[in-house]
Amino acid sequence: MQRRSLPLSALRAFEAAARLGSFKAAAEELAVTPTAISHQIRALEAQTGLALFDRQVRKVALTDAGGQLYPVLRDGFDAFESTLVRLTQQRMRAQVSISATSAFTVKWLVPRMADFRHRHPDIDLQLQATDDVVDLRSTEIDIAIRYGRGPYPGLAIEPLFTDRFAPVANPRLGVLSPDDLARVPLIRFDWKHVQPENPTWERWFAAARRRRPSQVGQLRFSDEGHAIQAAVAGHGIALVSLALVAEELEAGHLVQPFGPVIDGHTYHLAMYADRPTSAPVRAVAEWLRAQARPDSRSGAGARG
Repeated sequence: MQRRSLPLSALRAFEAAARLGSFKAAAEELAVTPTAISHQIRALEAQTGLALFDRQVRKVALTDAGGQLYPVLRDGFDAFESTLVRLTQQRMRAQVSISATSAFTVKWLVPRMADFRHRHPDIDLQLQATDDVVDLRSTEIDIAIRYGRGPYPGLAIEPLFTDRFAPVANPRLGVLSPDDLARVPLIRFDWKHVQPENPTWERWFAAARRRRPSQVGQLRFSDEGHAIQAAVAGHGIALVSLALVAEELEAGHLVQPFGPVIDGHTYHLAMYADRPTSAPVRAVAEWLRAQARPDSRSGAGARG
């Protein structure tokens, strides 16, 4: 018997009758008459040339051939059902996409995922980590975090908080005061857009009213996340976002030995200005707002 000629209705009737041990019960499950079940099974027996049931008074029993066929069909229909249920549930679950830099995704969003899943178990987040500024109008991105003054044409923007920067170092370095900056390398990263208000070591030394040590070395990175990892590894002292090193500070992998703390730019929540937002997107936006509040852990976002 070829696949294209398989009598699927008859096979389904046989599987139900074999599982329930009754033509009547199979008919009730499949919403047909017992006579229809009997006809379908007889047609299957005629097509295969096999006796599948031993018909007895008020009950039916599987023959040897029926006993071999039943578990194959049972397992197959169970697999069909479970796969269709899984696919349907996936289709019905809400999905919200967030665009952010790699550093933000790894250092700020990922540590908060357990909280999000606890509060919104019915929403799946899709995180797009990129250091490029994504155009929400031409992508499937629902929410982005923008850092800086903008402008952000076509987007609905609201400020979340102002970032804060301070020197941090591995406690093993024994950096206790600004005088120790003369003996450890300064770790820095390059800002994508050069602006006077960028929180840099030059700005920090000006705020501290100190001269930069003339002989101090430096490590320079193109990515802030790499600069943070270098500080954790003990390669020097880094001026980085306190929002992005909140976990390292809490765990004691980094310390903030002294100030001053200087302002960075403002983080903004960005969404479509001319497109209605769904309930799941609004829920994610409110969760981000809550995470950015002062009574929560410090927040951070994408630089662009």
